[in-house]
Amino acid sequence: MLALANQTRLHLWFPNIFEFKGGIQVYSAFLLEALQTTYPQVQYDVFLKHDNRCPSDLSVFSHTNFHYSGSLPLSLRTPGFAAQLIASAIWQRPNLVITSHLNFTVAAYWLKRLTGIPYWSIAHGVEAWNIQRPALQTALQQADRILAVSSYTRDRLLKKQNLDPNQLSILPNTFDPHRFEIRHKPTHLLKRYQLKPEQPIILTVNRLSRRESYKGYEKIIEALPQIRQALPQVHYIIVGKGDDRPRLEQFIRERQLKDWVTLAGFIPDAELCDYYNLCDVFAMPSKLEGFGIVYLEALACGKPTLGGNQDGAIDALCQGELGALVDPDDVDAIAQTLIQILQGTYPNPLMYQPEALRQAVIDRFGFDRFKQKLVELMQSHSAIFISHKS
Repeated sequence: MLALANQTRLHLWFPNIFEFKGGIQVYSAFLLEALQTTYPQVQYDVFLKHDNRCPSDLSVFSHTNFHYSGSLPLSLRTPGFAAQLIASAIWQRPNLVITSHLNFTVAAYWLKRLTGIPYWSIAHGVEAWNIQRPALQTALQQADRILAVSSYTRDRLLKKQNLDPNQLSILPNTFDPHRFEIRHKPTHLLKRYQLKPEQPIILTVNRLSRRESYKGYEKIIEALPQIRQALPQVHYIIVGKGDDRPRLEQFIRERQLKDWVTLAGFIPDAELCDYYNLCDVFAMPSKLEGFGIVYLEALACGKPTLGGNQDGAIDALCQGELGALVDPDDVDAIAQTLIQILQGTYPNPLMYQPEALRQAVIDRFGFDRFKQKLVELMQSHSAIFISHKS
């Protein structure tokens, strides 16, 4: 049983959760759902920097209020959002503030200095590397708890910042097992891309951003000629949109691989499971991924999965137990590993047992496990939530 202080109130500070679905946004939405369903009697005030409204069909918990800043002009949004956060907290006096983006931690620090309200912050990936701003460094040092999505993120923070190791806990990413399941290759996608069911297909799901070219899709393209020597019909599909697409198109043309690579662009969330089931291997040999929810989604569809061995993919693939880990800078290693996986000779039998692979990722990273871990953290590190026997 859980005892709560009377009229417990939490303030949750998120970039957004409705109008954009990046990794931080997905994590934020799962965090909110986990808190609401575990502690339904708590009053939640959710502050969203970039959203304007929630979807009309959203089922909102009675004790949850959303506050939007997305209608403010972009030039005024950051100071306006910060002022709203601090003013609302001074007025409502929440028991705890949780911010899902490190940049909001500075406002939480000043709020704590003014009112004594404790705050937790969440560290995901690139936003946590090489922090130079003294104000943010101080705010992190004074945080009551920092949740890292992976041991990789935690270790990088400890290496670069003057933090107490006891200040950090790990709360990994999660996913919805009901949205991602094992199916046959979708006929409509085979027809759309003029592919044969027996054709080996490599898939990457990733935002095509110039700032995020470390995701590894370029290295897979470089590896394709070598892969094609062993598997002449192999096809590579990249799902995602972004400002790196023109450069990537030129990169593909220069290597005369236009017939072997498909840039699928943006796809609706409803089609994502179909794309995972279309492929024979999911591959994203990234270098600076904080965790990588897409690995979990692919695994839940029973797909062999490849990630880089230098970032949060190590956590997502459980040190290689759930997939293959390669040097993301080694094109030969990427090519040979993908050939092995597609030929069925990679030395990890679990990767060829779709149902067992799916169950393994659910057991480690499913939403129920996420909630269980969150409860443990709340009970251990917050005076608001006190565990007792009935």
